[in-house]
Amino acid sequence: MSTAIISVEGLSHRYNSSWAIRDISFEINKTGILGLLGSNGAGKSTTMNIMCGVLNQTEGNVIINGIDLKKDPEAAKREIGFLPQQAPLYKDLTVDEYLIHCAYLRQIEKSKIKSAVEVAKERCGVAHFSNRLIKNLSGGYQQRVGIAQAIIHTPKLVVLDEPTNGLDPNQIIEVRALIKEIAEERAVIFSTHILSEVQVLCKDIRMIEQGKVVFADTMDAFNNYIAPHSVRAEMDRPPSQEEFMKIEGVTNVEFLTERSMKIYFDGDPDITNRIIKTSVQQDWCLREIYTDKGSLDEIFAQLSNYTKAN
Repeated sequence: MSTAIISVEGLSHRYNSSWAIRDISFEINKTGILGLLGSNGAGKSTTMNIMCGVLNQTEGNVIINGIDLKKDPEAAKREIGFLPQQAPLYKDLTVDEYLIHCAYLRQIEKSKIKSAVEVAKERCGVAHFSNRLIKNLSGGYQQRVGIAQAIIHTPKLVVLDEPTNGLDPNQIIEVRALIKEIAEERAVIFSTHILSEVQVLCKDIRMIEQGKVVFADTMDAFNNYIAPHSVRAEMDRPPSQEEFMKIEGVTNVEFLTERSMKIYFDGDPDITNRIIKTSVQQDWCLREIYTDKGSLDEIFAQLSNYTKAN
């Protein structure tokens, strides 16, 4: 069996008398992006700081590529690249000066530093700013430099804590594309409180609320967490609301346009077939029908409320 890239076992941390996180466990065995989702203050940053050796946990273990972070932190950290919420940039240095400094900190062999810097710059799209002071770069390019320092030593795991925070829409798209590229070769843990970010980038997610994992599965499973109770349809000759209500299981109909509507039902999984059959019989000329899944915001709220209730 291959060694997990990271294994988090029963991770807990307490600030004074209150627990910031409690009994968090997960494992990553492959490259790609794992989304760490949660509202502000849920415990995401605490979890990531512990995983990267910035903070010592109260309980639990973090194993990076088979190395216990607590027992051998120096060896374990060689396998980690970390971009915290506030990128650790020295803004009065040029891009080259800063990345060379980071390479020394990562104990890269002196003969390999130039090559490592060039590869990181090229990968992150900042090679043409080699001699530019970091403080004179846009927010998006500063974030790219921050990601470059996180991958300069070719770690197996890259941890990014809300890396698109504060960027404009175009910069966000560019940074997302960069993260996808990086994840082709290594495991990436991507933290955010923005639901659409996770939907775009991640196949697997862990959702933390009030310091506890409340959801651990694929993005598809997350999208399907709330059972659907409505379908959307488009018809050339739609009937009146009264006619729709005669279909068994239909509880309400909301017309969105003259030809499109949202049909609410009581949860019966056969409702779509029943609507199609009735439409054919009544010559409503059905063009399209599909299940109206619960929004990510609804799922997030339901999981959050479940945590608070327990």
